[in-house]
Amino acid sequence: MTDTLLSAPLADLEQRDAFIHRHIGPNPAEIARMCAAIGLADVDTLIDQTVPAAIRLAQPLPLGAPQPEHEALARLRAIASKNVVKKSLIGMGYYGTHTPAVILRNVMENPGWYTAYTPYQAEIAQGRLEALLNYQQMVIDLTGLELANASLLDEATAAAEAMTMARRVSRAKSNAFFIDQACFPQTIDVVRTRAAYFGYELVFGSATDAGQHDVFGALLQYPDVNGAVTDLQAPITALKARGAVVAVASDLMALVLLKSPGSLGADIALGSAQRFGVPMGFGGPHAAFFATREAHVRSMPGRIIGVSKDARGKTALRMALQTREQHIRREKANSNICTSQVLLANMAGFYAVYHGPQGLRTIAARIHRHAALLAEGLKTGGFALASASFFDTLVVDTGARTAQIVANAATAGYNLRQVSGTRVGIAVDETTTAGDVSAVLATFGINTDLSELDRRVAAAGGALPAGLLRSDAILSHPVFNTHHTEHEMLRYLKKLQNRDLALDHSMISLGSCTMKLNATSEMIPVTWPEFANLHPFVPREQAAGYLEMIEGLADYLRAVTGFPAICMQPNSGAQGEYAGLVAIARYHASRGEARRNVCLIPRSAHGTNPATAQMCGMKVVVVDCDDNGNVDVTDLRAKAQQHADELAALMITYPSTHGVFEKAVREICDIVHAHGGQVYMDGANLNAQVGLTSPATIGADVSHMNLHKTFCIPHGGGGPGMGPIGLAAHLAPFMADHVVSPTGDEQRPNKGQGAVSAAPFGSASILPISWMYIAMMGGSGLKRATEVAILNANYLAARLGQHYPVLYTGTQGRVAHECILDIRPIKAATGISEVDIAKRLMDYGFHAPTMSFPVPGTIMVEPTESEDLAELDRFIDAMISIRNEISRIEQGEWSADANPLKHAPHTQADIMGDWDRPYTREQAVFPLPWVADNKFWPSVNRIDDVHGDRNLFCACVPMSDYAD
Repeated sequence: MTDTLLSAPLADLEQRDAFIHRHIGPNPAEIARMCAAIGLADVDTLIDQTVPAAIRLAQPLPLGAPQPEHEALARLRAIASKNVVKKSLIGMGYYGTHTPAVILRNVMENPGWYTAYTPYQAEIAQGRLEALLNYQQMVIDLTGLELANASLLDEATAAAEAMTMARRVSRAKSNAFFIDQACFPQTIDVVRTRAAYFGYELVFGSATDAGQHDVFGALLQYPDVNGAVTDLQAPITALKARGAVVAVASDLMALVLLKSPGSLGADIALGSAQRFGVPMGFGGPHAAFFATREAHVRSMPGRIIGVSKDARGKTALRMALQTREQHIRREKANSNICTSQVLLANMAGFYAVYHGPQGLRTIAARIHRHAALLAEGLKTGGFALASASFFDTLVVDTGARTAQIVANAATAGYNLRQVSGTRVGIAVDETTTAGDVSAVLATFGINTDLSELDRRVAAAGGALPAGLLRSDAILSHPVFNTHHTEHEMLRYLKKLQNRDLALDHSMISLGSCTMKLNATSEMIPVTWPEFANLHPFVPREQAAGYLEMIEGLADYLRAVTGFPAICMQPNSGAQGEYAGLVAIARYHASRGEARRNVCLIPRSAHGTNPATAQMCGMKVVVVDCDDNGNVDVTDLRAKAQQHADELAALMITYPSTHGVFEKAVREICDIVHAHGGQVYMDGANLNAQVGLTSPATIGADVSHMNLHKTFCIPHGGGGPGMGPIGLAAHLAPFMADHVVSPTGDEQRPNKGQGAVSAAPFGSASILPISWMYIAMMGGSGLKRATEVAILNANYLAARLGQHYPVLYTGTQGRVAHECILDIRPIKAATGISEVDIAKRLMDYGFHAPTMSFPVPGTIMVEPTESEDLAELDRFIDAMISIRNEISRIEQGEWSADANPLKHAPHTQADIMGDWDRPYTREQAVFPLPWVADNKFWPSVNRIDDVHGDRNLFCACVPMSDYAD
């Protein structure tokens, strides 16, 4: 072997394609064995049998050759260096913060936290669930409301959700919604977009005058965009007297010191948790908080973590009210949200845990002190302030000197906000120092004794209204008063991590979710200061590196999708759906065809599809599927003809949600186009297309791309995500722009279009992950990944199909990148359900596949390309072993109630003390020999979901409950 290497060409020794082999699990020898196992000579034959020839790409992807990891990192580092990181005192919802190093290293940069999936399987997600419960308790305490969810996408979309929730809850007959004109402009932009498609009238005015309007709801800002802290109790009271539901957008750090929105009478409180230890990241990802009164729980958007009991009566956590999920309620869902910001919510919650109430009060007081010092210094220098009461933000009358002051500050290393031609805004934050205060004052031509200023400010007690100072206790739960040394915090984080199963332990074979490798080299750039510490509204010249990276990724995605236009703004897949349908609606309206409001959606579609269509004011018409799971073309044609004058769009997933490449897909697109509609392709299954076909080739007009699926952004325990859209040329003028920071140059075709997310490029700081993935894979690697994803799924289907029926296959008996296993015959014969199999898989060390979607009583399995043959075989062996256990129930050896599936998952408590079950302890916890080598112990037994929903409790429980 050594002799062979010594005589090999240099190109072979350079290993420029090494990352492809790091990312793709099976090696060439394993691929050959897998092909033989499914009766094929090679992968090419499999692809020919699976992907219809009519939609195959004629040419390779127009992407460069793969790059080694170190080279791609060096190239991206050079791009990042073009960003200019100044201290941004711009504010408007984004602030500098110090991420505690123990949280940065052990959560944000830790695959045990960022590679986990949404905690649907609660028994193996107790750590994440406890962290989210902490976050909810933090929000409850600071907002003064009774119930909080586990985060939304960003502040602006949370405000839009508040508006639609207000309409659901309010009994007012008005169709108008009031917006405080002092809300953040990006929030107004997003709410305006959302309101247009619900047909709501928007009324703008001063918060103090809000109660004079006849509206169903109102959005007020506290403190407002200009920093003013106003007592909102009177306008809130007046609004509620008219039957309006009142939402207050606020700031968690300000609420450490200020009276809570709940105490002022608000029904909803929302905002961003970004400044609780989460970097600005040029706009995201950040967790938006959302709280309301308990009476409105069933109308609240997003996920809620609740407390229940397990089979032993032990306190256990789970997602509450899961029947509200979109795949159940579809167009009747509260929202189309299917991703939250779990990783970032966890970080914000841990920030509060680490600092505790006293630490947070100190940080908030320091921030306010620095703002008050600035204010006193500015007044000393003869400048007038817009408001005498503020927390961290000042607006200064600067007259003719405005441009010069802003330029002076930039030269000194500070970004100020130019509010107008005569006013400047300054927002201080946790990272601001006394030296910064002196330096900023100097840019106004003021040189003063800071110690003397501090004496005067301290004597005055700051600049917050005495009547609005908080007097109630916050964060009194022990979790916020225990872990203040790094040792304590580190051990707490490790304890929670140990309760969660993530990709660092075993494969997560979730159909439609693509839990693939999140490579370390992809993750490293996210926390580089050049990417992490940029405010989203900095001058464009300071973000040159970001803009180059974003445009480079857009070019990659153009090559993959075949679309000429890419919009990077949507910060989740559901937001991508919404942005795509909004573009279609705008297109129709531009042609004088605003009447087109019918959206055809196959019965098999993701539940977010009909929910999104409803959000865009469209009427959902369901298209049937045939017995093979394909779209019923005859039914589609009939309904397209029936609604020809009103047809807006078809939403279709390809390969289908049933895991099949439908041969009629081009005919389906042609039918819709022939009747004046547009085709929206749900990109959830794009991992089976890349390099083999593309949305544009198939005939779609717009498609979103789940970067947290196909392009390797990790799921983060349920978020972050990114869902940019690709658009055909005729739709490009209708994609989202941004009112504060334009998404392109003056010639951009979409200039002036309303936003769909708070930041111009969504969660920009995680885009380097996908950039790195594509750069390291190259066009050839991406195509190979798709081929192996399809191979892995067919290998798994072939081996498991002997034990569990594969529900749907293509015309030649092949599946796409996922397959559906039918559990219904087993349940009919034994009473064993897909839920029992899911829980039993935990005993084998695996997370369950997707349950009961898209077909009730089934499980949908997607192995991805990243799992090697050994891991696939372990999963297959586990599933076969479970089938053998079911056979023992069928044969009467075990009863329908007393068997390892019904008692699963088993915990360490199960193997202690008396044992009266008909199977052994070893069968319970070590069902196959290799399980003991890397045993994952669920921390609780099966959770009682019904108990949790009947006894809804969504805040931290006494610590003694966890010990019982």
